[in-house]
Amino acid sequence: MHPIQMVDLKGQYHKIKAEVDEAVLNVLESTAFINGKAVQEFATNLSSYLGVKHVIPCANGTDALQIAMMALDLQPGDEVITPSFTFIATTEVIALLRLTPVFVEVDPKTFCMDPAALEKAITPRTKAIVPVHLYGHAAPIDEIMTIANKHNLIVIEDNAQAIGGDYYSKNGKKKTGTVGHIGTTSFFPSKNLGAYGDGGAIFTNDDSLADKMKMIANHGQRKRYYYEMVGCNSRLDTVQAAVLNIKLKHLDEYIKARQSVADFYDRSFAGHSKITTPHRASYCSHVFHQYTLVLNEVDRDGLNAFLAEQKIPSMIYYPVPGHHQQMFAHYDTAKVSLPVTDWLTERVISLPIHTEMDHEQLNLITSKVLEYING
Repeated sequence: MHPIQMVDLKGQYHKIKAEVDEAVLNVLESTAFINGKAVQEFATNLSSYLGVKHVIPCANGTDALQIAMMALDLQPGDEVITPSFTFIATTEVIALLRLTPVFVEVDPKTFCMDPAALEKAITPRTKAIVPVHLYGHAAPIDEIMTIANKHNLIVIEDNAQAIGGDYYSKNGKKKTGTVGHIGTTSFFPSKNLGAYGDGGAIFTNDDSLADKMKMIANHGQRKRYYYEMVGCNSRLDTVQAAVLNIKLKHLDEYIKARQSVADFYDRSFAGHSKITTPHRASYCSHVFHQYTLVLNEVDRDGLNAFLAEQKIPSMIYYPVPGHHQQMFAHYDTAKVSLPVTDWLTERVISLPIHTEMDHEQLNLITSKVLEYING
């Protein structure tokens, strides 16, 4: 049996090696390493895949969030509502831009923003909402958009963990990240659509926002050497774009492979009183960037250590929520009451899930999890 990994990038690469190698060599031969042909090709291909008018490639997912917020002309102290239960990139850019993060509760089943908590958190200083499609499960964007439109707020979907997911909107089926005003994503190598280095993208159907975000990502210029606003330098590398062009063609296949692994886990843990398997809401397709259990009356950290002894990796996403992080201490966020978030951080554990897993590996993982929990 092959060693078990959280993500098997080498195995995945070997299946598409010929395609990837040719694409990368073409970039090297062209020597167009910055803003080469593959970058615009990828933007066009991803736009078509997502069914969105504009895709703006950038250097990484954190930059994507920052550029999106910079395009909104927010002022220091303006409030941006977001969940605390997420990777820190979602919230650190809020503080970086001298805005005020307002942390809200998540649904204990989906791990995504709770619309009721969102509406309660809105104040006259609220300007934007950043829901996160966590672990590959979509937040209830229709409900969030209804609230946003009622209060004239902008919605930026953090789609870094759910690229390729379907959202069954009241306006028809759409891809996650395309329902709000702006969507952002990351192409970090472990993502469902991962590059072989850093990368990110922003998408929108708003022509004005797209034009502005393109300028911001390119030093604030529309025409070379004529700078209309303060921007940044955030580009998707041509080599990474070439890789992503190949992997985009396989994304639906990758999603199905992950869903198959999740189905196996679900069957193995079905009905166990101490294990809650990932919820799959009817309004979306879960693309399983992570497969995350919620444990009840189980020593989560003990299970994590036991699996490591068995050479089975597992991860805790995320052990410390945003409102308890030191970087936000000056906002007094530790005083915020988020009992569901705190409860989840003590009980969640993510098991290996990727496109190259086989039944022998899955049988071992599930048997060892049950061995520990059943004592």
